Amino acid sequence: MTRADILAAWHDYLSDGRRRSPHTVRAYGAAAARLLDELGDSDWGLLARIEAPVLRRQLALRRAEGLSNASAARELSALKQFISFARAQAGMTDPAPLRMRGPRVKKGIPRPVTPDDAVNLAATVHEDAAEEWIGARDRAVLLLLYGAGMRIAEALALTGAALPLGETIVVTGKGNKQRVVPLLPLVRDAVTDYLAKTPWLTSKDEPLFRGAKGGPLSQGMVQKAMARARIVLGLPPSATPHALRHSFATHLLGAGADLRSLQELLGHASLGSTQIYTKVDAATLLDVYRNAHPRER
Repeated sequence: MTRADILAAWHDYLSDGRRRSPHTVRAYGAAAARLLDELGDSDWGLLARIEAPVLRRQLALRRAEGLSNASAARELSALKQFISFARAQAGMTDPAPLRMRGPRVKKGIPRPVTPDDAVNLAATVHEDAAEEWIGARDRAVLLLLYGAGMRIAEALALTGAALPLGETIVVTGKGNKQRVVPLLPLVRDAVTDYLAKTPWLTSKDEPLFRGAKGGPLSQGMVQKAMARARIVLGLPPSATPHALRHSFATHLLGAGADLRSLQELLGHASLGSTQIYTKVDAATLLDVYRNAHPRER
């Protein structure tokens, strides 16, 4: 079996068997390719016999290249899953799991924008666009991120099948899992305005949001539009499209939403992913305290 055969089987398993995102498939495929490069010629049997010391050595090589703790942890996760897959391919039954801990990764606290800044960002990308329909498009996308808590990839994956818009919309998230999220009138009106101005026909199988030449809108174009808008508004570099999703979650939690409901709205697989927003809210309260308490001024 060749290196290419092994990587192709791993790719198919991740994309078809596990339904991982294209980004994850690329990253996990690259990690496996680096390991195979270090090993030289290999097959499923050899890979199945790999133990923790080999992975430690591989991780040490990557750390020597300047890999951060977070990236090293992801690399280790990819390699452990790759070895588990190799063991299954080699016919091993109930093998002992690889016992190896990755580096500690401190969970970062998202930095939300204020509700006014979120709306102003959407308005500014509208005003800054070269064409009216492009401005309406970018405004609609940003309001979907802030008003419906979508990931940018989820918003750009919407097709004409989502029309006509109602009070809710079905979103397909990671792992092809679907969830239903409410659509505020402001968000619904922004998308409707874009649809009225776009020069492209919207069919059920075509992307809802189009690029200037009619192809699917890329994340990079939305990120560039928001980068220009935050400079105009004097906002920090942390004001990214993903920060709008963080803001959606933080503001809902601050308004009294419970974690379970927030988990459903965000499409998190585990409650642990949602609990980080309790830290965000606590950080916001601390800022208010420090700015308002007479002993802190």
